[in-house]
Amino acid sequence: MNITLNQTDSTNAQLKVVLEEADYAPKVDQQVKEYSKKAQIKGFRPGKVPAGLVKKMYGKSILVEQINQLLQQEISKYIKENDVKLLGEPLPEPNQAEIDWDNQKDFEFTYAVGLLPDFNLPLDKSVEGYAIEVDQKTIDEAYENLKRQFGKTVNPETSEEGDFISGELKQVDGEFQSKTLIPTTRVVEGKEQFVGVKAGDVIKFDIRKAFGDDNAALAHVTGLSKEVVADLNGEFEFTVDKINRTESAELNQELFDKLFGKDEVKTEEEFDAKIRETIKENYEREADNLLYRNIIDTLVDNVNVELPTEFFKRWIQVTNEGKLTAEQIDENFDKYVRELKWSMIKNKVVEENELKVSNEEVVNSTKEKMLAQFNMPEVPEELMESMNNYANQYLQQDNGRNYINEYEQLLAEKVLAKLKEQLTVVEKTVTAEDFRNMSFE
Repeated sequence: MNITLNQTDSTNAQLKVVLEEADYAPKVDQQVKEYSKKAQIKGFRPGKVPAGLVKKMYGKSILVEQINQLLQQEISKYIKENDVKLLGEPLPEPNQAEIDWDNQKDFEFTYAVGLLPDFNLPLDKSVEGYAIEVDQKTIDEAYENLKRQFGKTVNPETSEEGDFISGELKQVDGEFQSKTLIPTTRVVEGKEQFVGVKAGDVIKFDIRKAFGDDNAALAHVTGLSKEVVADLNGEFEFTVDKINRTESAELNQELFDKLFGKDEVKTEEEFDAKIRETIKENYEREADNLLYRNIIDTLVDNVNVELPTEFFKRWIQVTNEGKLTAEQIDENFDKYVRELKWSMIKNKVVEENELKVSNEEVVNSTKEKMLAQFNMPEVPEELMESMNNYANQYLQQDNGRNYINEYEQLLAEKVLAKLKEQLTVVEKTVTAEDFRNMSFE
């Protein structure tokens, strides 16, 4: 066997593989013997089918299978041993000579290869980070949200602003009619009509004036799509059936236990401290996420690397099994390039800093996420074995795809943490409200 790599320019090469009969014949003969042991052919006892007959019946398919396996193994070995930095995988060159599988003994295969050149990380750049000031307004809003979220629903006789009113909505001059729930907070004109009403009262209103241009509210109220309600106009009647109101939850032990676990918090002072701590941690996590996006954008925008453009486009089309047209690839090519550059940056950081993720880290991270789903701070001793089994079963699903995804996510986190250390982070202090108003697109 002979494998050669001929570089045609700085980012492209041709890989040629020449196979002689001695390279693949032993594997083919071995596979024929295996078939002979298992084949069930009329007139022959199991395991007694002559190898010659098997070769006559299945020889070509066995030959093709074994050569394909040999090519994959030897090409991968060559690339690894010669440390060839590839974009994707080698792609068979089009218009190769047709193979005569019945008579040909020696074979030649050629592949197009996209090369990824070495590059320097632009670590001299600075990125913007954020320190979040959690003001009292944010704390107060968190309290109100929690009281509402954990409050109980009551059905008073008379409505007030902020209530939800259920009933039947009917178009005066039309056929539309439906049971629905109207949130009084979404009414922008004539809100007084929805305050002070009781079961059996009828409210008449212009639906476009009542909800303005809020097609999302109109869709919610009518149950129609946003496209349909965009043209919805006219007078409607709403017959009140029931008033729904959420009474705020009390700051008591029941609420403390629901939020933080039994007896973790026992006083309002401890509750307030815990709420502030939780809010601060949440904003710090969001600030880190934004910083990491800034790091990615900064490095991708400033890394100077030449790519095998035409090969990359062909590789995208091949790996997507022809589901993308050339036009679609061209339209989104800038996005593909950014993703490729970030992948190259990650790989370089991993290699230069010898970053690794252990199996224990993958399993522990998976268990932490599972505990978070059940709002459990830690695993009770009696459930430890079950949780370990559940985590391992999850990671093995889909042929280990869940394990790979968790591994890659943890590795990416380590890469970003390392880059955060290496780059200059210019921290900007902003209020929680300003941070919430920022666009993260």
